[in-house]
Amino acid sequence: MLALRLTRGARPAVQLRRLLVTAASAGTGFLLLCALGYALSHPDSPAEATARLAWCLPPLAATVHLAVAVARTDPGTRPRPGLAAVGLGPARLMLVSASTTALSCVLGSMLALLVFLHLRGDLTGMPFDGAASEALAAGTPLPVPGSLTLLALVPAIASASVAFVLRPKGLGPAPDGGARRSYGRFGATGRPAAPETSASSGRFGARVREAVRGTPRPDQEPEPANGTVAVEAPPAEPAPDGLPALPEPRPAPKGLPWGVAVLAAGLAVETYAAGAADDGGPALPAALPAGPTGVLVGWLLTAVGLALAAPGVAHLCGLVLQALRPGALRLLAGRGLMAEATRIGRPLGVVCAVASAAYAMTPLPDPGSVGPLTALGAAVVVGCAVATLLTAAVEARQDRADTTEALLRLGAPAGTLRGAAALRAGALLAVFGPLTLVVAELAALPLTR
Repeated sequence: MLALRLTRGARPAVQLRRLLVTAASAGTGFLLLCALGYALSHPDSPAEATARLAWCLPPLAATVHLAVAVARTDPGTRPRPGLAAVGLGPARLMLVSASTTALSCVLGSMLALLVFLHLRGDLTGMPFDGAASEALAAGTPLPVPGSLTLLALVPAIASASVAFVLRPKGLGPAPDGGARRSYGRFGATGRPAAPETSASSGRFGARVREAVRGTPRPDQEPEPANGTVAVEAPPAEPAPDGLPALPEPRPAPKGLPWGVAVLAAGLAVETYAAGAADDGGPALPAALPAGPTGVLVGWLLTAVGLALAAPGVAHLCGLVLQALRPGALRLLAGRGLMAEATRIGRPLGVVCAVASAAYAMTPLPDPGSVGPLTALGAAVVVGCAVATLLTAAVEARQDRADTTEALLRLGAPAGTLRGAAALRAGALLAVFGPLTLVVAELAALPLTR
């Protein structure tokens, strides 16, 4: 009930993102039911039915990826003092977020079931009754357990993924062997794992900062520990053009070498397999060129390599922006891009992989060979990839909202902030655009022989 209330009271932009998850879940659920319908109408072709079911995995993965991205940007399930006061800490908010995701996906699955039954002719009174009765095995009774199992895949996997990604990360021992902060009784963070005494609380039960963090109160001088003299650190060097000192950038993502290796391996496997004879591999959709199994494996490795290497490439873009005596604009854009490299890079790599695959499939011998189910699957994958990238951009904007507000209070021009955002977008487009075209050309080259 609480998840339903939080869902109903969200802003229109949040509701739009949830509707996108519902639409993606509906498309994926319809594809799964169509695979079931094909298996019912062709009982003598189990291999082809299994291949159709396997080709529903890319839309399923894209839908789960979008659901996780939308859950991360949901402001209604973030820790707040009002919710913590009623016992909704980070763990329970994680469950609320997973429940909200499950509600959106269940709504999409129910919509897919209604459309499927309508096209089969089981539901009447609307246009296009039974329009696809032959393809969806209208004369065969629909197995209820199998249908419910397929429809439950998207809500179950999406909610479990959201719960895993948004799980509280402050539990357990610290990596250095010290005491890790744990979650308080009402979900507040910052409490040590050891039990607190009455001496560590203030007038209304507030914890004393020096008992938790080891730092003195504002009205008290720091005391030297073990007879040593505390030495103050030198003030941070201000940034150019009067802007405040920016925080140190995060370390570079570690997936760039692995991504480049997997990308090169995928291109090599595809090139080697293109010269081999057709080995009767898995049946591909009508829009994909037929060929040996190695070509498909090469495509998958290429897509995984792009997704792994994209955060490192984005981090390098931020480093390049700050090269050769940067000013305030380039320094702000570069540091921001380095901080957002992992968050923006991963969905950007997925978009590049999808775009390269679409570009490689453009020289089709027969454009009319693209069936409605293939078009629906491609639309779900492309739409989810683009929506996930836009959602990640919204999440990055939410995370730097405090920094942006602080810069505006210090007198930074609003045009400078907009220019930094445009510079970040331009740098990513200038690097990832040619990279996508090169990878697409190399991936399509063996297939044109």
